[in-house]
Amino acid sequence: MNRINFQELAELRLRESKTLLAAGFPEGAYYLAGYVIECALKACIAKRTREHDFPEKKLVNDSHTHNLKDLLRVAELNIELDTAMQIVPSMKANWTIILNWSESSRYEKSISGQEAAELLHAIDHPSGGLLQWIQLHW
Repeated sequence: MNRINFQELAELRLRESKTLLAAGFPEGAYYLAGYVIECALKACIAKRTREHDFPEKKLVNDSHTHNLKDLLRVAELNIELDTAMQIVPSMKANWTIILNWSESSRYEKSISGQEAAELLHAIDHPSGGLLQWIQLHW
């Protein structure tokens, strides 16, 4: 996997998630939506890896997680996100919604269409959506 693969996967998971929600499958939409941010952050981490350099073991180990807060830290974007959230306050609410996602949501059968729509909004809204901001760094 490389940075471009993660970028493409983020965009693909976004389209898939929107399609599932529109088709009446909010649980699947919610589950896949979280991977949009995971893949986008992993693209940012991949960008930090220089061609032909052997990556540090800690960076590699820390990158193999689904925890979005940890991935943000590994991508070294915490300070930038804090600054962005001060400038665009809706980003803070969106980040909070996104942080409620986990890969264990694949086992959830009670996610509503509203919950899935809120997560997609937090990810993809043109003003304050996190994906647009992450794309500036990937």
